[in-house]
Amino acid sequence: MTQVPVFDGHNDFLLRLLRDPARRDEIWLTGEGKGQLDLPRMRAGGFAGGFFAVYIPSPKDAAGLDYDALMDNPPYQVPLPAPAPLDAALPVATAMIGHLKWMERTGTLSICTTTAQIRAAMAAGKIAAILHMEGAEAISEDLDTLHVWHGLGLRSLGPVWSRPTAFGHGVPFAFPSSPDTGPGLTEAGRRLVAECNALKIMLDLSHLNEKGFDDVARLSDAPLVATHSNAHAVTPSARNLTDRQLKMIAESKGMVGLNYATSFLRPDGRKDPAFGFDVMLRHMDHLLSILGEDHLGLGSDFDGATIPAPLGDVAGLPRLIEAFRAHGYGEALIEKLAWKNWLALLDRTWA
Repeated sequence: MTQVPVFDGHNDFLLRLLRDPARRDEIWLTGEGKGQLDLPRMRAGGFAGGFFAVYIPSPKDAAGLDYDALMDNPPYQVPLPAPAPLDAALPVATAMIGHLKWMERTGTLSICTTTAQIRAAMAAGKIAAILHMEGAEAISEDLDTLHVWHGLGLRSLGPVWSRPTAFGHGVPFAFPSSPDTGPGLTEAGRRLVAECNALKIMLDLSHLNEKGFDDVARLSDAPLVATHSNAHAVTPSARNLTDRQLKMIAESKGMVGLNYATSFLRPDGRKDPAFGFDVMLRHMDHLLSILGEDHLGLGSDFDGATIPAPLGDVAGLPRLIEAFRAHGYGEALIEKLAWKNWLALLDRTWA
């Protein structure tokens, strides 16, 4: 069958370039056999584009906790990292956006701010990239820097990662746990929502706690979106969405991207990647039952998470698509899940 293109809700590839900038030609253009993404494997897997995250790494944990060991031995509640200050976040965000701009200069990728540009990039065989921020640490409370980033192409923003910011509160990595883990948006966070709506910057609710989610739902005039989250009813992690939240997303004509991270997929909350596509399909079926077929897509978390062994990396996407077929999803639904729903969501959000 013809390869189905995939438009993806979240990846952390820019973090790899941040950590090894001297080798970015090899990492991106030819692939060095590490990580989960590079240009050759994207092309092999049918990865047509997606949200490229600017993420500010947390300061080193003074307690020396082994997070991987904690998250592979539920129950667990990983302590929230300390906030990342603006003056430390600004140069990191600038460097990561610089790497994305370099990728565009290679002629292999286009930074897109409209769905017409996404479609044109896909037709030209270029990776269609949306500049996204996972956490608003590089945005000043007066929101002046939001306009700077918008001028550089920012069109998607998560107010928090899993730590507090000036704008709201992220959920901890906790299992089992409700996402109701703290207070809602701050006053600055409420202003951020209004300004993002005015600038047509999509708001990403993945990582935001439940009260913050409800605040965005009350304040925002845009569809509710969680770019890389799963079903709490299947895997009761703080990072996953409750049925109530899913219904709110559906009512807003919003979107959820299935996260491939093993600890948010496995019903037992472990990180162990030794399981089959059936676990991912269980989440897909539950999400479809509430969201409907027009409001669900894929949100891999490539290069930011441990993913199921049968998928392996981005080159394994055709195996996931084939698992959808074997499960009984028809071709029209598969195309919606793989890429059409994301573009339709962006049509609704950016218009």
